[in-house]
Amino acid sequence: MDCLKRWLLPLYYYGTWPIRLWYGHRLACRGCCPIGVVVFHRIADDKATPWTCSTEVFRRQIQWLRRRFELISLAEVQRRLRHKQSFRPAVHITFDDGYADNGRFALPWLLEQKIPCTYFVSVEQLQTGSSFPHDRAIGRFFPVHQPEELRQFAQAGLEIGCHSYSHRDLGPVTDPAILKKEILHARWELEQILDKPVRYFAFPFGQPENLNQQAFWWVQQAGYDAACSAYGAYNFPGQDWFHIRRIPADGWLLRLKHHLLFDPRRLSDSVSYGGLKLELSEQAKLPLGGQLHGPSSAKSI
Repeated sequence: MDCLKRWLLPLYYYGTWPIRLWYGHRLACRGCCPIGVVVFHRIADDKATPWTCSTEVFRRQIQWLRRRFELISLAEVQRRLRHKQSFRPAVHITFDDGYADNGRFALPWLLEQKIPCTYFVSVEQLQTGSSFPHDRAIGRFFPVHQPEELRQFAQAGLEIGCHSYSHRDLGPVTDPAILKKEILHARWELEQILDKPVRYFAFPFGQPENLNQQAFWWVQQAGYDAACSAYGAYNFPGQDWFHIRRIPADGWLLRLKHHLLFDPRRLSDSVSYGGLKLELSEQAKLPLGGQLHGPSSAKSI
């Protein structure tokens, strides 16, 4: 966020405060409170990248969220969307990528506080220990989790999700073989590493241009319970409960407050799905009349 936006945001946020309160009360009374799902990446004190959040800022953000919102699981997010009822402001916390730095403070603290969290990791980086291409492009080589460390977090109650096989931009990808590896095989391999089911998928980068209908289809067929984007939007009761929209939370606290406390511009938007709304009938989930099975099964695609 540039200096001009940093100067203008407080004016807009506090100037719209009465409207935000009115919106929040009105939506709560109608059982239509939007559900926020936020995404962090790396918690460390080196200010190395725009997607790095300091431990102190992260602590303040989570403490503010606990005061203002009900912190719920991703499964509960889906339940409220599906049942078309949300009477209390609620938020779910997620992480993308799988940086080892998160294991020093953020993840142990969240588990200690019993705060629900979904932690999305890319399989190739987990298996090889290699850094992410987007980090190497700026001369950074951040360590990622070791498989055993991630297994321990999973056993302690952390929900681990899949962030594709190689953290590839899936937006322009239509090749079925690539999508199968990045989405379906990634889930199988991550489940073998963790020895636990993997229920959720998050698209790398997560902007509208990084998504496409074929990739969503593969996420469904692979048996995931949800697919997460990250282009900044609310989740309203009654809307698509499979596509979970997330809001970046790596910045300063006021920006997070602005995004989550009923921004009138976001609420007046019908919250488009980027042209990616899916029909989630049971028949649509069955490719060629059959379900997908894991690698030990005789049936596969």
